[in-house]
Amino acid sequence: MGEPRSDRNAGMDACRLTGARGEELMVLYDYPTAEPRLEMPSRTAYLVASGDLREPANVAGWPAQVELEKNITRIMTDLGWSVIRGNTTDPLTGHGFISGQRMGLNVFAQIPPSAPLIVAEAVWQYSHHVLAGLRTHTGPILTVANFSGEWPGLVGLLGLNASLTKMGRPYASVWSVDFDDVWARDRIDEWTLTGRIEHDFSHVRGLPDLPSSPEADLGRALGDQLLREKAIIGVFDEGCMGMYNAIFDDELLNQTGIYKERLSQSALYAEMLNVTDAEADAAYDWLIEAGMTFVYGEDAATELTRDQVQWQLKMYIAALRIADDFGLDAVGIQYQQGLKDLTPASDLAEGILNTTDRPPVFSRDGKRELHAGRAFPHFNEADEGVAVDALITDRVWRAMGLVPDNTLHDVRWGEDYDGEFVWVYEISGSVPASHLGGWDKAEGWRQGHVFFPAGGSTINGTSKPGEVVLSRVFIADGILQVDLLRGTVVELPEKETQRRKDATNPEWPIAHVVLHDVSRDQFMARHKANHAQLVYAPDADTADKALLAKAAMFERIGIKVNLVGAINGI
Repeated sequence: MGEPRSDRNAGMDACRLTGARGEELMVLYDYPTAEPRLEMPSRTAYLVASGDLREPANVAGWPAQVELEKNITRIMTDLGWSVIRGNTTDPLTGHGFISGQRMGLNVFAQIPPSAPLIVAEAVWQYSHHVLAGLRTHTGPILTVANFSGEWPGLVGLLGLNASLTKMGRPYASVWSVDFDDVWARDRIDEWTLTGRIEHDFSHVRGLPDLPSSPEADLGRALGDQLLREKAIIGVFDEGCMGMYNAIFDDELLNQTGIYKERLSQSALYAEMLNVTDAEADAAYDWLIEAGMTFVYGEDAATELTRDQVQWQLKMYIAALRIADDFGLDAVGIQYQQGLKDLTPASDLAEGILNTTDRPPVFSRDGKRELHAGRAFPHFNEADEGVAVDALITDRVWRAMGLVPDNTLHDVRWGEDYDGEFVWVYEISGSVPASHLGGWDKAEGWRQGHVFFPAGGSTINGTSKPGEVVLSRVFIADGILQVDLLRGTVVELPEKETQRRKDATNPEWPIAHVVLHDVSRDQFMARHKANHAQLVYAPDADTADKALLAKAAMFERIGIKVNLVGAINGI
């Protein structure tokens, strides 16, 4: 055949070829037409908002989003800029959130790739709705959130920022209560001028060489053991709620000695069906005897029922049996999405698993108690950064003779109280009863029906005052890293505690956290997750020593250690 040539014809490409006998052949192919280049107006930013996958949540949060966008637009207008929304409000749903990955791709197709872009978040959001568009967007990106307890925009912002950090996409970020403050306005002005915002990271330093000490030597020995013997984390379905930042690639994870057992939530549900009512009843009786109370109602659509709790206890037993089947060292249940349409929330099961003093669970034949006398680390929402952290924390704390019960929290919100900034840490699931002071301090409240239609009990209460170690494992610069912090859980007056709970989610357990030498804005600018890990120590000196041992173990298994704020002894 000769050389082909193409002729355009009404959207089709005519490919003319010369045959073996010199005759001309024509073949028509349906070539895609090139999209026209989008024009980029001067001094104009485009705005998008990633939303939830659950439409009731999007509808409920839309008024808060409208208020946030109004505040941002006001500041941009004052600075002489215009704001164009990437998509209009849908008349059918009544909101303008991007509520799916395909929708996100369609919206980004209408935005000039090099345009300044604002991602505004007033609510919890599924980052993967917009990550595909953000990955290929070449213009400067600004992520913005309301600093509110009622609507978790700052939680969504931290998750999105962590995802952008993982993918190596530069971005700027700002947050404010009402955007009337000079700080927020100046940061947005800085972004319009430079495409960047410079935050204060003077509170972060690398881990220095650790001299030999009982704690450093212990951490290194535990690290060597993990690298040699290895560990397995069981993941009941990856990718919960769009948290791209919470998925760790095997190539990074396996270098630390940790491997994944990928499990299906359908297998967990099937195992729940095999747990007898008598076994669940025994676990329930144990909790009641230990002092836990449940706040029951009659309307299962909006109130907690005994049947909901029964299914949660079956999940607790089923998770431990599957962990035993696969020889797991930790387990994570995604729950949302998927299981939420089948069974009550995983929260009660998760918190029980993370508590050393818990109802006994036996093998299917009844001959062996599973993980007797130990907490079994559970990483809420299948967050693999939590998985690594929980596993290391459990081993270090047990080796030091400490109570290893640990949990993640949402970094939910915070305000000044009596001269210092006190964070509100809350999580719907996984908090150990020991953090509240024991099972007699724990109450079972129904999960909110908007997000949890099948209901289920939380482990509600107020975390006891005490010294804590906080941390987060994350991906940045293509490697696993961990930030380590010291903090104190403080006791606030009952009235103030209730005010903070009412301003957020009163059905969730709360921890009043003061970070050591880390301001609100320093933390927000630095933290690479919507979650923070928390574990108690009996006193400040022990907390400092345990943090040192934990740092040494992280370093030994190849995770870069960053010290954040004031840390004694390192």
